[in-house]
Amino acid sequence: MIRIGLISDTHGLLRPEAQAFLHDCDQIVHAGDIGRPEILDELAAIAPLTAIRGNIDVAAWAADVPETLRVELAGLRFLVLHDRNQLDLDPAAAGIDVVVSGHSHKPLIEERDGVLYVNPGSAGPRRFKLPVTAAELRVSDGAVTPRIVNLLADHGR
Repeated sequence: MIRIGLISDTHGLLRPEAQAFLHDCDQIVHAGDIGRPEILDELAAIAPLTAIRGNIDVAAWAADVPETLRVELAGLRFLVLHDRNQLDLDPAAAGIDVVVSGHSHKPLIEERDGVLYVNPGSAGPRRFKLPVTAAELRVSDGAVTPRIVNLLADHGR
């Protein structure tokens, strides 16, 4: 089994709860709004990291971070972009298995036309009344099991 951690919208804050959740991942994907370059270093110290920049990632350090990315992980073809509303292709027709996005801060798991769409929500500072979340994909023998986790649920916050 391969465990892929999904995180987004850290906005410069990598919570200890997020680090603990991602601790034994085989891969990590960050779907943008990173906030500061140290977040990438901290995540890469946990597991191999794939990251794209979001709309707040405009400082010089983010220039080398792509806006979108296609990558194969655990035998699955991923498309990673920050804002799903900017999706400019048909993922099913393009052979994409999983679309990972962020931006809305609203966690979501949805399957359409054989494509899994996952927004891990926001793992950084709490916004509005939305939960602080991250997600994982467990991949075993080609089967994918997605899960969203409320990072603060066990801590009464």
